[in-house]
Amino acid sequence: MPKSYKLSASLAGVAAVAALVLTGCGSSTGSTSTATAEGGASLINSGKLTVCSDIPYEPFEFVQDGKNVGFDMDLVAEFAKDLKVTPNVITTPFEGIQSGESLNTGQCDIAASSISITDARKSVMDFSTPYLDDDLSLLATKASGLAKLDDLKGKKVGVQQGTTGEEYAKDKGLETIQYENTGLLIQAIKTGGVDAAIGNQSVLGYAAKGDDTLVFAETYKTGEQLGVAIKKDNTAMTEAINATLKRLTDDGTIDKLKTTWFGKATS
Repeated sequence: MPKSYKLSASLAGVAAVAALVLTGCGSSTGSTSTATAEGGASLINSGKLTVCSDIPYEPFEFVQDGKNVGFDMDLVAEFAKDLKVTPNVITTPFEGIQSGESLNTGQCDIAASSISITDARKSVMDFSTPYLDDDLSLLATKASGLAKLDDLKGKKVGVQQGTTGEEYAKDKGLETIQYENTGLLIQAIKTGGVDAAIGNQSVLGYAAKGDDTLVFAETYKTGEQLGVAIKKDNTAMTEAINATLKRLTDDGTIDKLKTTWFGKATS
């Protein structure tokens, strides 16, 4: 009993010291979570713009020579430059991005991943001004002979999960097979895992370039616009992102980037 009592007392002392240490750590963490960038935009990590992005999603974001590149990645570099911080891109499944989970659980400050602006998404995250118009389209193999929506009845249609392409295909009563990212979706078309795919024209059109086995068959005018997603009520960040997008539009940079990544200037 005496030995046990002394041991318990010692442990209690250690616990008290640990509690003080943890209290100090808690204060430090709090200051990090309230870090700010140029213009007062809140950051989850001091000195860094932490960005969630679903990689690969060519030509918006993909890895080349060990680096993240693409249209969205060029925009991210400009955002970070104007905020006077370093970009820190985290590969994140699109489901977590589009649901708002990635932003609302503090994984990132913004999400840049060819995100279509929808009313449902606006209820859980804020958006920048739109930076690209991007309707949906149908991609198929030449060998399949598929050329229009009516041809897809009874066929296996590949979509990326959590996207407007998936929603559109389901609304049309099509049999869909979901893929976590577009890289897997494109691979499935090429290997016969699916008969066709429905997704944003910018991405599927890019996939069809230089590949004689694929047909960029049909486009559906859905009026979609892409924007940068920002954690709800981080108003200063939204204003900063919009200011950069305006600068890039006014000086012609955004049109040059569209030409670089999509082959021609788009809306």
